[in-house]
Amino acid sequence: MVRAAKKNFPSIVLACCLLLGCGKFKQLAYEGIRRDQWQQPDKVIAALQIRPGDAIADVGAGGGYSTFKLAKAVGPADKVYAVDIDQEMTELISQQAQKDAVTNVEAIVANEDDPFLPKTGVDLLFTGNTYHHLENRVAYFSNLRNYLRPGGKIAIIDFDRRAWIEGLLRHYTPGEFIKREMEPAGYRLQQEFEFLDRQSFIIFIVVKENQKQ
Repeated sequence: MVRAAKKNFPSIVLACCLLLGCGKFKQLAYEGIRRDQWQQPDKVIAALQIRPGDAIADVGAGGGYSTFKLAKAVGPADKVYAVDIDQEMTELISQQAQKDAVTNVEAIVANEDDPFLPKTGVDLLFTGNTYHHLENRVAYFSNLRNYLRPGGKIAIIDFDRRAWIEGLLRHYTPGEFIKREMEPAGYRLQQEFEFLDRQSFIIFIVVKENQKQ
């Protein structure tokens, strides 16, 4: 039965792509099953302590699950930049923003080394379920310091060892690994939350020059 399912999987994917369009199918895959239940977006947004007028980057925005929630929290006074290397996803986010008359979302096609954010910078860099996909993470997040405004912070949510499906697929990063890598990238831990049952949720701030040893 398992072997038959594996054999038919490409046909199932192809059928879904034809019915929904590959972009829409990928967007649904990014959303996950019952995501609101395990992602607890309202608690996540509250923990971020977003201020009206903050500029935010959703790095690895995927289908825009977090983007529009962040946009609602920050209000129309500033921007949420939906950053992804997948142009198809950024186009879908732009279309959704236009359809829903959301004026404070701007999609950006990035590359694997740089999010191409505006030089004016952002107050919050948010990345959800993306950290494990990044290569050369110390160098990547070291570069992100150039986009953070004074007093800005980075919030990282990623699956950890408690996520057994993601663990089988190797789509996770233990929280201790994240903290270990962010230190040489130039950050220090500000706060860590434990209310997500299969993800780490950690906030970092930039280490000031006089704090370096």
